[in-house]
Amino acid sequence: MKNILILLNILLFSIAVKAQNFEILSLKEQAEVRDSWLKERFKLLVPSLMRREGIDMWLVISREYNEDPVMKTMLPATWLSARRTTMLVIYDNGREIETFSVARYDVGDIFKKSWDPEKQPDQWKRLTEIIMEKNPRKIGINKSPHFGHADGLSAYHFEKIMEYLPTSFKSKIVPAEKLAVGWLEKRIPEEMAAYRSVMRLAHEIIAQGLSEKVIIPGVTKTEDVVWWYREKISSLGLTAWFHPTVDVQRGEASANEAQREFSRRPDNSIIQPGDLVHVDFGISYLGLHTDTQENAYICRIGEHDAPPYLKEAFNQGLKLMDFLTDAFQEGKSGNEVLKEALTKAVAAGLKPSIYSHPIGFHGHGAGPTIGLWDQQDGVPFTGDYQITANTAYSIELNTRVFIPEWNKEIRMMMEEDAFFDGKKVSYIDGRQVNYFLIPRSKNSWK
Repeated sequence: MKNILILLNILLFSIAVKAQNFEILSLKEQAEVRDSWLKERFKLLVPSLMRREGIDMWLVISREYNEDPVMKTMLPATWLSARRTTMLVIYDNGREIETFSVARYDVGDIFKKSWDPEKQPDQWKRLTEIIMEKNPRKIGINKSPHFGHADGLSAYHFEKIMEYLPTSFKSKIVPAEKLAVGWLEKRIPEEMAAYRSVMRLAHEIIAQGLSEKVIIPGVTKTEDVVWWYREKISSLGLTAWFHPTVDVQRGEASANEAQREFSRRPDNSIIQPGDLVHVDFGISYLGLHTDTQENAYICRIGEHDAPPYLKEAFNQGLKLMDFLTDAFQEGKSGNEVLKEALTKAVAAGLKPSIYSHPIGFHGHGAGPTIGLWDQQDGVPFTGDYQITANTAYSIELNTRVFIPEWNKEIRMMMEEDAFFDGKKVSYIDGRQVNYFLIPRSKNSWK
């Protein structure tokens, strides 16, 4: 274990240094980091989560290319998918966690092969033997009407479980919804140590895209910038978990970008001096996701900063972010946080819209939904899920601001990733506090 921790510290330091020059850890290094995290996650998270939910056996079952979202996070880094039918059994005997692979192979270092087809040709019978031998009180399966992340057991596999289990065990089957969500949403210290470097990398790519290195006012189109981001991500060996968005808002009466619904992509526009440029961008690295929206201003000739009225609009967006993060409290539901933040923002004279979400293994992660762009009165079920400590979120929102100089409203759209430690929310790599300026005259975020 000591050697693993030394290696991890060296690699995490390497991430921090290399991110400055867009250098990425080798695939071998990434695999070593992720596998070490997986071992720590099983040690630190699984016992407490299973006991919190009162589930002493957890079944995670998938077929190749139809992987349960939970299984994808439990496979070793060198496994890119399940193999044939992969059955993982996690059992809490009250003293320690036992793990079994009811498959033809060990599944990494955590799940040891517990099925010999020569002795028992029927894989489902072998699974049943293990269940009967351990005789658990509750058997959790990943079946959920509300959280897609926790609904990974296929209908066929559910039918096979019920077909093979003796009648006395069928009543022990329960949904593992909150167990699965807890596993996915919780972050361990080792992950958070690296998350800042992952976020720094995302921030630096965004900053480069919103600069004169990429944007020539009067020439460059918004879709040119979108595809620059996709090519940059690909050239670094990273993955974009969604196609970026780049859009502009400007003082022209015919420009109505602020009225665009989020279900429709923005028009492809030539970026001009005086434009407010907005990007929505996310990468995946080391199994962690980022989701960030930042803004730039295209200076007119003679300008060296954004106009005061646009800077005031930016500050109103920051105020809304503060109202939201101040509302976080362990045990509150996402809907309660949403209501409190909106109420305070409206009382302060803002025109807010909040649609924040957990982030981690998935971009739109498992955990409490804090508003949706088309559901500002609360979100049933997923919004009722409670905030817990050691979880990460995309603080995503916008506030509408009337600009007299333009005689129209703009939508100040912002998003930064943050961590809730149980007491306070901290931005993982800070947040943008000023517009990026094109051309540059000073640093725009910290």
